[in-house]
Amino acid sequence: MLKAYAWLTFCVVVWGSNFVFGKILVQHFSPSLLTSLRLLFIVIFLAGLSSYKKNFKKINKTDFLFILLLGVIGVFINQWSFFAGLQTADPTTSALILATTPILTGFLAAVFLKEKLTVRMLLGSLVAIIGIYFVVAKGSFSSIQVDKGLMWIVVTMITFAIMIIMTRVLSQRMDPLTITLYSNVVGFTVSIPAAFSLDKSIRISTDISHWALLIGTAVVVHGIAALIWNSNIRHVDASKASMLSNLEPFVAMIMGLLLLFKPIAGVEILGSLFIVGGVILSTYQRKKAVQVNGS
Repeated sequence: MLKAYAWLTFCVVVWGSNFVFGKILVQHFSPSLLTSLRLLFIVIFLAGLSSYKKNFKKINKTDFLFILLLGVIGVFINQWSFFAGLQTADPTTSALILATTPILTGFLAAVFLKEKLTVRMLLGSLVAIIGIYFVVAKGSFSSIQVDKGLMWIVVTMITFAIMIIMTRVLSQRMDPLTITLYSNVVGFTVSIPAAFSLDKSIRISTDISHWALLIGTAVVVHGIAALIWNSNIRHVDASKASMLSNLEPFVAMIMGLLLLFKPIAGVEILGSLFIVGGVILSTYQRKKAVQVNGS
């Protein structure tokens, strides 16, 4: 059990650090090109893993349409908006906004999957919104500055929630590795023309350390960490695991301090507590409701 928690914590540290590493990478690669290159190495890793496991499977026309939508919305737009946002958005603020994904997922699940929408979820959403206000407005309405980067991070959060819903539907008929591989292949395919049309000027680093960071984060964040999480999540309670994942904003905050020398403001800590508290309040009740219905 302790080993499982250690591995899950490792995954949270990796995912939280991705905000800071992404901020570093967009200084040296243009967003669309960075998205395309990152997806290329993710696909290579997943294809190699599928080949090793002999996991290539055919899919029917209906699932193929779902995979197309998932690849465009949940993979390409999600990845591109993340890097486009990090050009100007603060990584800690970005992590806090993305931390509210479970709340939006809960609302989408209530609409499309007919899952129960509870009072606690609504209350948790309100608490999280208060937290976002503290972080974005720095505690004052007069200082609200929602730049273009933060708007793209909101798009990242929305597409991530959509990806979760679509993956949940597909997972009833397909295994996770097949879904992940095929959707990333679609995302990579779409990203190739986008790299030459969305970027006003293509930037590409010639520094080997930047390429090592790009490849390493692509494989570790979206490949190895995801596999470790999926293999260890079965050993712990889902509610406790979800609470661990809510530590990502704090990891981003610490990594921002260590790597980007960005000081941590008191209002950011206060906002973080509200956001994480709101997410825990919402997701805890939703998981509890599912357990009651299933009993």
